Amino acid sequence: MLASGDTGKSTLTITDNRTGKSYEVPITHETIHATDLRQIKVNVDDFGLMTYDPAFMNTASCKSTVTYIDGDKGILRYRGYPIEQLAERCTYLEVAYLLIYGELPNKTQLTEWAAHITTHTFVHENIKKLMDGFHHDAHPMGMFVSTVAALSTFYPSAKHIADHKERELTFYRLIGKAPTLAAFAYRHSTGMPFVHPDNDLSYVGNFLNMMFRIAEPKYQPHPILEKALDVLFILHADHEQNCSTSAMRSVGSSHVDPYSAAAAASAALYGPLHGGANEAVLHMLDEIGSLDKVPGFIRDVKEGKGRLMGFGHRVYKNFDPRASIIKRLADQVFEVTGRNPKLDLALELERIALQDDYFIKRKLYPNVDFYSGLIYQAMKFPDQMFPVLFAIGRMSGWLAQWSEMVSDTEQKIARPRQIYLGYGKRDVPMLSQRQ
Repeated sequence: MLASGDTGKSTLTITDNRTGKSYEVPITHETIHATDLRQIKVNVDDFGLMTYDPAFMNTASCKSTVTYIDGDKGILRYRGYPIEQLAERCTYLEVAYLLIYGELPNKTQLTEWAAHITTHTFVHENIKKLMDGFHHDAHPMGMFVSTVAALSTFYPSAKHIADHKERELTFYRLIGKAPTLAAFAYRHSTGMPFVHPDNDLSYVGNFLNMMFRIAEPKYQPHPILEKALDVLFILHADHEQNCSTSAMRSVGSSHVDPYSAAAAASAALYGPLHGGANEAVLHMLDEIGSLDKVPGFIRDVKEGKGRLMGFGHRVYKNFDPRASIIKRLADQVFEVTGRNPKLDLALELERIALQDDYFIKRKLYPNVDFYSGLIYQAMKFPDQMFPVLFAIGRMSGWLAQWSEMVSDTEQKIARPRQIYLGYGKRDVPMLSQRQ
């Protein structure tokens, strides 16, 4: 198949060498519409040409105004604002408002928004009974996925997704209750009693209170740790059409309630290739063990005997802008918690990899997962909580993407095509004739 285009015309001319026919396909936003290829047929009865794109490596499934990424230049922006500025100048709740409504809130809007979120931090007592039914060593992320899904049974009116007031109420509930469900899952896994929300605290401070309060009359989080976690939530708030966001959109396209769609997104985030990647970094550092073993580990990676976790990214090809922010954040956290002994291993891995042609040619640079796990661990979060922390921050992005999807008139229920490579028609033999 040959392709060419006339200068000044936003079209693509495709010649089908099987038939000699040429077709002119419009180009919009540097893309062609996949269904325009259906006109390319050998016979009238043919289905028409399709594209084959496993894992959606080069297929746009939607038009979006939420997040912009330029992987070659290391750019990440929410609604046009650079992630570096948002991390420095805003709180997570401000960024959540930005993602959902498209603009940063003024003081009045932020006060009202925070009040709505705070009002909905408590969960129904039966949610606690549901959590009590899990095994004592149940994974917190499994509990989080299950309880997010269960919320749909407590708020059945959420199925009215065209009702904007109902939709907004669901936003308040999911963003408000996500930290509560996460903290309760952690407390259950440790055998500790649940701690109710303290709405005098900030969004992040309240979460730390529900996680770690023991017998204090009034829990007061360390301001540096509180700020660090707030920044981490901002960095994780959205990241374009990743696996979990695609799940949110795909499941949401059936017009199910947002709780069920968010549970599906959380389940996608559960996987070690997504929300569990920073945990894999820590396991890698544990396996290396000491600085003198770093060169040998690097050698094994280059020989295909191991994998360098926390390096490289499907989108970013030079550097992950979030990793630069987190690296600076780590220094501030370690001044409070003490230096994580794994940091020296991480720094040495980074130093060697960034100077090695093997990794440079493959554009393998530290990503957001490389240092975030070290910070979480220093703040006393167990490894199993890492994907749950990710889910708290990502909830606002999922909801922004879901809201955009259900309002998009071009969207229909997700239904990818396939290339069938199985048997043709076969007759079913009698049982006695089967070998």
